[in-house]
Amino acid sequence: MDLFKTVEESYDRMGEMYHNYRDNEKFNNQLEQFIELLPSSGQILDAGCGVGIPTSKFLVEKGFNVTGVDISKRMIELAKQKVPEGRFYQKNLLTMDFLDDTFDGIICVYTLWHILRSNHRTIIHNFHKMLKTNGILVLNTGIYESEGMSQFFGEPMLWSTSDPRKTLEFVEEIGFSIVFEGILTLGGEKQYWIFAKKDEKSELS
Repeated sequence: MDLFKTVEESYDRMGEMYHNYRDNEKFNNQLEQFIELLPSSGQILDAGCGVGIPTSKFLVEKGFNVTGVDISKRMIELAKQKVPEGRFYQKNLLTMDFLDDTFDGIICVYTLWHILRSNHRTIIHNFHKMLKTNGILVLNTGIYESEGMSQFFGEPMLWSTSDPRKTLEFVEEIGFSIVFEGILTLGGEKQYWIFAKKDEKSELS
């Protein structure tokens, strides 16, 4: 089974329904904390942008230059309609080809758990390369290690998460300093969140 294709096609079919169902304001505080760490009018990557709401829309309304990527063609079509100020591309997070030192911030939330956890370190490493010095990374994952398939809004969906301690270890080993890490309960759900900074002294060669 091509799990990337499965996730892509499932979100093509049910992503708009999911968006209309979800609580799109449950992590507004985290978005506010993110922008407080960023330079004004900075270049931001919304990695796993969905339909562009809430993250991309929130950021463009605060004056940031937003690039959004998502594996689902349908999600990208909707993002272009809903957030015309952003730039949106259908891309796989594992094979993104943005240049090094492109972004002041990268936010990847409610996304990594749809990618096999064996790929998470590679993705985070690529985020590090794409960030400028002092760039900020925000990501979240599940709160315990697990991997499997289930039905999600009537479609097959992959769920894959490393133990939070392992995710934290990845982030630190790759060369980030931790601004915040911990389990947050938002909208009645618990996720593990990390805010991290790419320090000049810790840049990888």
